[in-house]
Amino acid sequence: MSHRSDLRQRRATLEGEWSRLVPRLKAAGSPPPGGEALRHEVTESWARSLTSVDPARDSAPVTDGGAVRHRWTGSPLRRPVNDLADELRSVADDAGFVTAIADESGTILWTCGGQTMRRRAERVNFAPGGRWDEQAMGTNALSLALRTDRPSTVFSAEHLVTALHGWVCYCAPIHGPDGSVLGVLDLSTTWDRSHPLAMSTVRGLVSAIEVGLRTTEPPRQQPGADLPRVHLTCMGEEKAVREGVSLPLRPRQLEILTLLALEPDGFSPERLRAALYGDRPVTASTFKAEISHLRRALGGGVATRRYALTAPVSCDAVDVQRALEHTDTETALRLYRGPLLPRSEAPGIEEWRTRLEVAVREAVLASTRPEHALRYGERAPYDAEVHEHALRLIGPGDARRALAAGRLTTALR
Repeated sequence: MSHRSDLRQRRATLEGEWSRLVPRLKAAGSPPPGGEALRHEVTESWARSLTSVDPARDSAPVTDGGAVRHRWTGSPLRRPVNDLADELRSVADDAGFVTAIADESGTILWTCGGQTMRRRAERVNFAPGGRWDEQAMGTNALSLALRTDRPSTVFSAEHLVTALHGWVCYCAPIHGPDGSVLGVLDLSTTWDRSHPLAMSTVRGLVSAIEVGLRTTEPPRQQPGADLPRVHLTCMGEEKAVREGVSLPLRPRQLEILTLLALEPDGFSPERLRAALYGDRPVTASTFKAEISHLRRALGGGVATRRYALTAPVSCDAVDVQRALEHTDTETALRLYRGPLLPRSEAPGIEEWRTRLEVAVREAVLASTRPEHALRYGERAPYDAEVHEHALRLIGPGDARRALAAGRLTTALR
């Protein structure tokens, strides 16, 4: 079959799926936005997309191995989105949507939403690092909004990829002060949750972000100030140093600094308070006093409206996470000198501690280098699975087999 014939057949299949779906949608009280006929912009997008995208693919391809944190950190959209984050989360949670911000290339940089919907979205890689441009994922609201520079809705089987036929997506471009497209904001949910006001909500949120882009500027340094970098060590140790001098931080302030370093998007006051104290009854004045002390120690390096770092801070836990994102197990193990802030009982720190421990261990078990399992095994004497993994990787004539075998015996006692 010729390439052109194959494209015609695929398009006919998609049109057949659409015609079979329309009666179901109408019976369910969710008629498609464009009526029964397929919209011209959708069929045109299908024709373009079918040259590069298989409708049977199960998820979006990944950009840069999924590691887009640094792209988000440097994005002009980050600050106004952070200022609006609580509202974006509220919209997503209340209506059962996933909210996503993508850059001008169609790569998702940030998402929020309820656990159930985010889990569904992650199955198709509607998550940070996923590529949703037309060439990568075919007809969808993100790709149409970027291509047409207009708000776009793509409903159910209008999506080129069959795995997306259970979804409806509402999307609009975000313009910078000079009129250029910086990215898009998308609200997505299952088609049975479609809502006539969803696109109005998207437009309103985009307008708020664009206002933030025009009015928000990055923090400026005092004349002559050089903002020396703070070095935070929190893997197995607990200290913060600037220009060789230890900062006088109490354990709670080290916890705050660690959380802000690990989550550069920042925290709402309510979320940071919960991450530090959980359900413990702590007064607002006590919480604010800890923030104020940290801010003074950093020379004003903590934002006020939404708690986030505005001063340069390097952190070994962040470096471990970055190494894992780049599948650099060697560097991750070198930096992983022990659990995150081992004495801390703050819920947010405990969550991150577990996350890092699990990620490092999984990287070791996925590695084909025995020295990784042996090095990790020094800190995990009772982890039989790690010692067994080391034994499988070590050759029969290697003297290190005795070390791994001895550790395994101890772990199995």
